[in-house]
Amino acid sequence: MDRVPALEEPLKKLLGGPTAKVMAEHLDLHTVGDLLHHYPRRYEERGQLTKLAELPLDEDVTVVAQVADARVHTFNGGRGQRLEITITDGSGRLQLVFFGRGIHKPHKELLPGSRAMFAGKVSMFNRRMQLAHPTYAKLGAEAAEGDDAVDIDSWAGALIPIYPACKGLESWKIAKAVDAVLPSAQEAVDPLPEALREGRGFVSLPEALLKVHRPRALADIEDARQRLKWDEAFVLQVALARRRHADGQLPAVARRPAPGGLLDAFDAKLPFTLTDGQQKVSKEIFDDLATEHPMHRLLQGEVGSGKTMVALRAMLAVVDSGGQAAMLAPTEVLAQQHHRSITEMMGELAEGGMLGGSDLGTKVVLLTGSMGMPARREALLDLVTGEAGVVIGTHALIEDKVQFHDLGLVVVDEQHRFGVEQRDALRGKGKQPPHLLVMTATPIPRTVAMTVFGDLETSVLDQLPAGRSPIASHVVPAQDKPHFLARAWERVREEVDKGHQAYVVCPRIGDDEDEAKSAKGKKKAEEAETADKRPPLAVIEIADQLSKGPLQGLRTEILHGRMQPDDKDDVMRRFGAGEVDVLVATTVIEVGVNVPNATAMVIMDADRFGVSQLHQLRGRVGRGSAPGLCLLVTDMPEASAARARLNAVASTLDGFELSRIDLEQRREGDVLGQAQSGVRSSLRMLTVIDDEEVIAAAREEAAAVVAQDPDLAHLPGLRTALDALLDKDREQYLDKG
Repeated sequence: MDRVPALEEPLKKLLGGPTAKVMAEHLDLHTVGDLLHHYPRRYEERGQLTKLAELPLDEDVTVVAQVADARVHTFNGGRGQRLEITITDGSGRLQLVFFGRGIHKPHKELLPGSRAMFAGKVSMFNRRMQLAHPTYAKLGAEAAEGDDAVDIDSWAGALIPIYPACKGLESWKIAKAVDAVLPSAQEAVDPLPEALREGRGFVSLPEALLKVHRPRALADIEDARQRLKWDEAFVLQVALARRRHADGQLPAVARRPAPGGLLDAFDAKLPFTLTDGQQKVSKEIFDDLATEHPMHRLLQGEVGSGKTMVALRAMLAVVDSGGQAAMLAPTEVLAQQHHRSITEMMGELAEGGMLGGSDLGTKVVLLTGSMGMPARREALLDLVTGEAGVVIGTHALIEDKVQFHDLGLVVVDEQHRFGVEQRDALRGKGKQPPHLLVMTATPIPRTVAMTVFGDLETSVLDQLPAGRSPIASHVVPAQDKPHFLARAWERVREEVDKGHQAYVVCPRIGDDEDEAKSAKGKKKAEEAETADKRPPLAVIEIADQLSKGPLQGLRTEILHGRMQPDDKDDVMRRFGAGEVDVLVATTVIEVGVNVPNATAMVIMDADRFGVSQLHQLRGRVGRGSAPGLCLLVTDMPEASAARARLNAVASTLDGFELSRIDLEQRREGDVLGQAQSGVRSSLRMLTVIDDEEVIAAAREEAAAVVAQDPDLAHLPGLRTALDALLDKDREQYLDKG
């Protein structure tokens, strides 16, 4: 029987059941290789102390510090006892709190002047940061023997590794476990081709693993990090390069617009000139469509930069060439909005085959899951016969029953809302693979585009059409300054008095079904960084309060995802026609909704939304000639991270700048589409924001390697690393990108 490779050995075998169980459940570490790739988050220098002032709130931390003082307080008439210990780093202080019977051991051991490693969750009490009931291990000569002893003298140098830890498994216990598996690092298979490794002067993989876990000097850490970052970037880029190579081998029908055809007729009736950006991006897309391999292009652009116009012209070019184009939207509201705006833009060109329609025209069909059977049957017939050149729909387009006559182009709007399988299913409906255009209004930093969308060519629209107005954004601290919120509602009334309209956005719907869902998610809500742990504000309640209070007399309507489709469409139509003054809605209005007369937006509980989402929502106002106003209402205290996030959104309209802020505040796993692939992120050392040069260089090297050896037949180490680092599910996810 073949021996299991050392790095594939289960941790249970080496560390024992209880430790291995905690590692598997809380840190997703199962094998020796997993633990070797669980790198220290940072290092403490022996003799130096931690910067306590920089600790993040609500996170598990490990710190090395000195005890300044310790005091026992009694309460409940002397029946209860509380031990308060202050630790210091010389510049800042942090309080440790122990209660009840748990005070005796720390009171005896943590004497003023002693040094220790402390681990716990940072919380705030009486406006002071503290660790409640932290675990600790003493350092130095007086360190206790036993499980919690930290024998740092056995570590190579003056650097103490601090590992990402969890409850029940502190950093020093992980360090002990690493000691047990470190000899296996010698058997690590090197994924980098030898010429590449030598050419860039990298240390070997076993040496990098040894140096990252047990460095003797700061230079060791730097050597290890450079090498390990490259492994991650390179293996990921090889997977993407193989995908691009495979796509390049696929056949597709070249789609060129017919001179004097539908596209020319559409361009001739446009009441405005395309921006330089729109013309440049259109050329890139038309060049791709004219080739006999499928286009794979990502079109990213600021909110309101005219992406829909660029996508529509591409769709009309495909219809001109005898094919069909499908636009996939994430919500019914957005699909209906696209259908309405596209048919309006096209006019008689959208009425092909109908009385009064243009001879050059085609049929534009809407297909959603909630359509009535007669309308649905007619739409399906138009698709299969080719009568409809353009179809706009939701996930309903993906169903097996939906057949196309000749699908030539798939446009996916708001890419991040779709699972990979859904996109793939639609692409499979062409006779040959259709061309693919993916659109997003969430600006993506170049490094993310190279990693997440590495198999797509990227086009950027960063120019707003002429006539767009600036949007003023302000944070409204409702708890600290209630009169600011009162003024916000006055501003809404002022905008309506001028003949404009307003949105009020809430994070929750607030009906019975919603309450049941929120009860399920109660634990999550309790963990959220909120001022008073109350549930998020809800559309139904806020609309009621506003129409009886500060916005009494104004025409107020509600809109949310659980309304009947006809009702939603009716509300949006009346809001668009100016028959509604204030629309109180959930994030169903986040993308695609275009009402130029809406100038004001109030976002309630704004701290509960992500940076990109706030930017998207804000983009619904200022779409006409009048200036826009966006008010971000929050109860979060001024010193909180949530307030800092809102201040960042209020301070800039630059989506690319905000996308960097958003990315810095999220885990890398989220960035790499963890939710879509169902696999944890493979990035442990690489950070997509900071390591742009590494990623760009790795992309070039990967492309060269794959061009020479697409199957990696001569690079077994790299092939093994692809299987191990990305695993089958993840590579499949990248394959479907």
